[in-house]
Amino acid sequence: MTRTVHPPKLVPGDRVAVVSPSAGLPALFPRPYELGLHRLRTVFGLEPVEYPATRKMGATPGERADDLHAAFADPAVKAVFASIGGDDQITVLPLLDRELIRTHPKPFFGYSDNTNLHAFLWNTGVVSYHGGSVMVELGRPGAMAPLTAESLRAALFTTGPYEVKPAGFWTDKARDWADPATFEAEPETRRGSGWTWVNADRVVEGRSWGGCLEIIGRLLMADREVSHDPAVHDGGVLFLETSEDMPSSDEVFHTLRNMGERGLLQRFSALLMGRPKAWSFERPNSSEEGARYAAEQRAAVLRALKMYAPDTMAVFDVDLGHTDPQVILPYGGVIRVDGPARRIIVTY
Repeated sequence: MTRTVHPPKLVPGDRVAVVSPSAGLPALFPRPYELGLHRLRTVFGLEPVEYPATRKMGATPGERADDLHAAFADPAVKAVFASIGGDDQITVLPLLDRELIRTHPKPFFGYSDNTNLHAFLWNTGVVSYHGGSVMVELGRPGAMAPLTAESLRAALFTTGPYEVKPAGFWTDKARDWADPATFEAEPETRRGSGWTWVNADRVVEGRSWGGCLEIIGRLLMADREVSHDPAVHDGGVLFLETSEDMPSSDEVFHTLRNMGERGLLQRFSALLMGRPKAWSFERPNSSEEGARYAAEQRAAVLRALKMYAPDTMAVFDVDLGHTDPQVILPYGGVIRVDGPARRIIVTY
């Protein structure tokens, strides 16, 4: 197994790269992007550095790889943030210089399509951080969600254990970034109902892996950045979440079934399942429809676990993905899932 490296932590005043390894959406929606840059400066005391493809829609995979190489190689840059996700980052992976990135490890923040880069970094031996995109979490209308800001600050500047807590209030609804009125107030939220635990009779502590379920499925299909030796995940903690594409319960089950048939799903001792995003502009579900979607997804996950990993401990509705607020998880770092105490503790 590749030796795991925790990149150095930041201090206020550090320069951080802002790149667009997937879609160059800062070019189309400058308002949330500029707000995210502003908060990097004013909330976290960091100085963002942009690159040629950061604000470029339609940048080639080569241009995006060049930006990543420049960001990781620059000794003055101490971390790398993705502006947002997209849908074709998998085409960038073959162009990346693994040795350059291995010898210049830096904290990388992003999620969704950035699961591709997280998986690449996992195989490179570099711990990264799932969550915290510039346009969404940092560019949130009104103010950053306190739970998000607290965990992002801890991931950036501190080492050691950090306890993840359920969100007291949350939302999965988005508003139109093209409308200036969107940014005049914080999103409306609803009261949270905590986590749901399954097989919570033990304590699991292991190295984490996972991310956006749809992207994991594509990596499996392309046979890219998923180890051919499932034993590397023995005793680990799998975390998964679904995007605004809102995959059907059948697709969720089929992806997990494929992981099971590959001998992968059953290697993990615990699964953290993100709260499903059950609303999109294309499918603006009512609360009742959203609850039904979430229930069907949970049933699909439990069905797959029953088939391949019936003893795995599972926690549902963890705020780790495309819903708001979002907790930052170490990707490749240690996560402790304490079933009897109903606690989740990550190590930043």
